[in-house]
Amino acid sequence: MRNVRLLERIALREQAPQRRDVAERSLVLDSVIAHLTRILNTRRGNVPIAEDYGIPEYMEFLQNYPDSLRDFERAVRQTVLQFEPRLRAVRVTCIPQEAHDGIVRFQISAKLGNLPDGPVLLLESQVDQAGKISIKR
Repeated sequence: MRNVRLLERIALREQAPQRRDVAERSLVLDSVIAHLTRILNTRRGNVPIAEDYGIPEYMEFLQNYPDSLRDFERAVRQTVLQFEPRLRAVRVTCIPQEAHDGIVRFQISAKLGNLPDGPVLLLESQVDQAGKISIKR
């Protein structure tokens, strides 16, 4: 249960104490995805307690598209490594597209670090034209 954020642990104990072990892995994965979504939808400089929390403004990457895709991958990877300690061996790969429609698709693959048989996560992600990032399993 150490892999789940505190408020999620409290809510789980209140909802179904007898099902905790069964639901833990799914809960951890859901927690990681929710946290990644929050981190990656935060723009650097917008959190007073940590100036480097989040990723740079998405429009900055679009100015030099497609040359800036490697910079985008690096920014996402660095942010995930720095602010999501439950993940390790993080890789971020932009998915090539035939036509540029303003949406960038990418994959995040990582090992869930604190589980003994930590699964490899493969998360499909995309940034829409407004710069909003969505992540799903």
